[in-house]
Amino acid sequence: MIFFVRTAGRNDLQAISELLGETWHDTYDGIYGTQKVSEITASWHSVAALEPRLSRPESEFIVADDGTRLGGVAFAASSDPEKKLVVLHQLYVRPDCQRQGIGRDLLNEITDAFPDATRMRIEVEAANEKAVRFYVAHGFAEIGRTENCGSADSGIPAVVYERQLGG
Repeated sequence: MIFFVRTAGRNDLQAISELLGETWHDTYDGIYGTQKVSEITASWHSVAALEPRLSRPESEFIVADDGTRLGGVAFAASSDPEKKLVVLHQLYVRPDCQRQGIGRDLLNEITDAFPDATRMRIEVEAANEKAVRFYVAHGFAEIGRTENCGSADSGIPAVVYERQLGG
């Protein structure tokens, strides 16, 4: 399968929601349990929760599409007035599509979308070893930790990684 990276659109939201649900259950059921993962995905990855990303200023919302289905999704946004820091909020690849370069392609496209940025940051659950290996292999280094990944009261601990960009 050949996947092409393109901008996400309104018609993609249901498929993105399903991709995120599948990927989250595959990744996090063993860490948090199926019920908690179902609660998180229902809240964070519903179509209604995803829709504002389509029009968020200073952001990039993209998918990897093979013409039949989505293999991956990424979302990042500039988070400072000078547009020097980009926060990568999500980069997920469908479990059966991993290790095909989709994650790399999504990361490269997101990085290119912010030419003035000098740093990219992401929060990663420490127990998500595949993600940790991916980000470290792509030049990210640990800069700190948070007890509330994803939202102010999530209770989900994460390691904060950052990578320098060309900007």
